[in-house]
Amino acid sequence: MLIPHPLLGPRDAQEFTYLGDARLIDRPDPSAPDAEAAFCDYVFLRDNPAGVHRELWFHEQGDRSWLVVTRDTVTHEVLG
Repeated sequence: MLIPHPLLGPRDAQEFTYLGDARLIDRPDPSAPDAEAAFCDYVFLRDNPAGVHRELWFHEQGDRSWLVVTRDTVTHEVLG
């Protein structure tokens, strides 16, 4: 699978480490009244989508940048 890097061009997926859902960037507010429940959901309840999904990938064996990649989890086609 090739991942389109915005600076380096298409790179092999083996150069990257997968983190997970791109929604992990948006952490719950720790001062909110429901912070404990929100963090429990944030840490333990993850979607397992079949289809188009936004994911975080770390270019570990390259320029060490973080990328948000849109990928079809059924076909593994990278859409952007």
